[in-house]
Amino acid sequence: MPVYNEATNITSVLREWFAVLDKTASNFVLFAINDGSKDNTAATLASLKSELGQRLVAVNKENSGHGRSCRAGYDLALAEGASWIFQIDSDGQCDPGFFETFWKSRNDYDCVFGFRRTRGDGFGRLVISRGCRIVLWLIGGKYLKDANVPYRLMRAHALRRALRGIPMEFDLHNIALAFALKRDPQLRWKHLSIHFRARQGGENSINYRKIAAMGLKFVREFRQINTHEDSYPWWRPRWARRRLAS
Repeated sequence: MPVYNEATNITSVLREWFAVLDKTASNFVLFAINDGSKDNTAATLASLKSELGQRLVAVNKENSGHGRSCRAGYDLALAEGASWIFQIDSDGQCDPGFFETFWKSRNDYDCVFGFRRTRGDGFGRLVISRGCRIVLWLIGGKYLKDANVPYRLMRAHALRRALRGIPMEFDLHNIALAFALKRDPQLRWKHLSIHFRARQGGENSINYRKIAAMGLKFVREFRQINTHEDSYPWWRPRWARRRLAS
C-alpha cells in the first residue's frame, strides 16, 4: 500500500482492511510504504502499530512518487517470501468488500485484476483510465481493461518475472507492470468487476496536468519495457519491429 499525506484516511482504511483480511486471509503482512509524507502520516502509522500488531509494517522513504513506491512495495513483499502480492491504495477508494472474491479465485489464476465498472471519483478519472487503455493498445498491441487499477492480486513468480523488464525509475509502475504481465502468454488472467469509491478524505496529490506529463513521459520511455518483437502491434511492419528492438 503506497501512502502519501493520508493522515486523514489511513487509520480508518487500515482498520477496515485488517478486519476483512483477518477473516479471509489471516496469514498476511501489510506493507505501508510512506512516500515521504509531509503531514502526520508517519506518526499515525507508528501509533497504529501498537493497535494492529506485527502484521503492519510501516516503511518510511524519501518521496519518489506513487509508482516507485509501488515498486518498493513489490520488491519488499517478494524479498520477504510472499506467495501472493495484493496491491491497494491508501485513500479509501479500494473497497475491501470485494477482496474475498479475489482471494477465492487465486488457485485458478496468476493475475486477478479489478475492473472499475462503476466509480465515484469523477468523470475525469474515468476518461484517464479509458485513454490509458487505448494508448496501450495502440503502442503495445495489448488490451487491458483497467491498466492502472490499484486493486490487483498477483502470484509471486509472475510478479517477479514481470518486474525484471521494468526499469526502477519508471513513474507509472502500475501501468508498466500491467502491460508486462499481460504480454506473458503463460499467465492465467481474471478480471473481476469492482466499485471504486470516492476518496474518503484529504486531497489527491496528483492533478490532471501532472497525470498528462507522466503519461507523455511513459509513452516516450515505453520501448524500455517493450523490446520483444512479438509484443509490437500488428500494424507495425516486421522490419520496423526489428529496428526498434535493436
